[in-house]
Amino acid sequence: MKRGALTSRLTGLLLLAAACPSTGLAQDTLQPYQLVRSLQLVQDRIAAGDHAAMPMQAKLLEMTDARLRAADAEDFKDPKNFRALLVYGMSGGNPVTVEAAVSRAASDPRNLAIAKGVIGYLNGRPGEAIEALRPIDPMTQPSDLGAFLALVKGSLLATEQPAAALMLLDEAKLLSPGTLVEEAALRRSVGIAVTQGDAARFALASTQYVERYLYSPYASQFADSFVSGVIALHMSISQDKLADITSMMDPEREKVIYLRIARRAAIDGMSDLSAFASARAEQGRDGNTNQGDPRALLYSSLSTVTSDTIEDVRAKLRKIDRGKLSDGDRALLDAAQAIAGEVVAPPASLAAANPAPAPVVPAPEPEVAAVPTTDAAGLPPVEGAVSERPAVAPSLAAAPAAPNASAPATDAATALPASAPATSASADTTDPTDAAMTKTRRQLDLIDQMLGAAPK
Repeated sequence: MKRGALTSRLTGLLLLAAACPSTGLAQDTLQPYQLVRSLQLVQDRIAAGDHAAMPMQAKLLEMTDARLRAADAEDFKDPKNFRALLVYGMSGGNPVTVEAAVSRAASDPRNLAIAKGVIGYLNGRPGEAIEALRPIDPMTQPSDLGAFLALVKGSLLATEQPAAALMLLDEAKLLSPGTLVEEAALRRSVGIAVTQGDAARFALASTQYVERYLYSPYASQFADSFVSGVIALHMSISQDKLADITSMMDPEREKVIYLRIARRAAIDGMSDLSAFASARAEQGRDGNTNQGDPRALLYSSLSTVTSDTIEDVRAKLRKIDRGKLSDGDRALLDAAQAIAGEVVAPPASLAAANPAPAPVVPAPEPEVAAVPTTDAAGLPPVEGAVSERPAVAPSLAAAPAAPNASAPATDAATALPASAPATSASADTTDPTDAAMTKTRRQLDLIDQMLGAAPK
């Protein structure tokens, strides 16, 4: 049966079951593999950017959980239903339901070994999961199960065996193209490529992700890995390649990415990269420039603050609206102005040779020692201006601790789109980029459990 026809049939059955006052019809009419297949189709729509499908995902998880709790040994004699049970678990299902259903299933030792590995993985026991799944070759399994097994094994091995993990993630993409599994595999490949120092793989995976999953609700996690990768691999990735990747984004996403790169590059002292990213952020696209964005002005100034055009830089810094900067960026502005002041200040020896006339006072008070307000470098303290190094491993959420499948994941549906405006017309001092990324990470941690994220 073609995919489109299968989708229509399963959607019709789902709507019929959901319209009933109880789940009885769903349990009587739909087999577990049909419900799980419906869940996968909805998750694939979410990966493609259909955020409105998230409530349906929550409903399907609830219905599938009820069906599997009621399933007996006779149901699991059909291999499709047993595989569906395991896929359900790796799609964000309830580990308690999976473990209870496996105990009722009469299956061959190999399938039970896979189930043991999946249960260990879901319950946060990575050592047990790796040991059980080590002899399992995902490529020899039916594609619906094999794709998830490759994703799980790749996630488990990401830290200890990154090269093997990348191969497994490639298998996951091969077995399940155009799905949430591929989205997760690409996103995790980006992070692992950074730890491996593999600029070519990083660029390829990033290109594929932007082409296919730019509007996924998990795209903010990709953005984190992408920005960290550009910083870590800046000596190996040309500016032309970086521009090629970002040109596939919409203008607002491209601007935010370049602002984040410019900020981190400026803090880490990468003047060339900071200047390039700032210029691209200011340049904009389609005739819409961002030259008035105070962050772009600040980061570009940081990259040229010690240049021979220091007076121009000082003038630019004075024009920046402090009220539109975050606390951390205001501290960066203070530091930049202090550095610029040091550059144009007269040499200390000259000041000593030509002391200013001492004021005549009748009775000077005893001199009080000044409280130092600068660090060893003569700069004021910079709150929050610390080097933002890339993580040593891809950002992987902890495995779900027996989530309540009956609780709809409504928070996920409120995730901010990556295209949300990066600046505010009000005097809000919160950096919109940082705030949006923080909120998005919080909201999508739960959603990412649907991908079977590796336990920490």
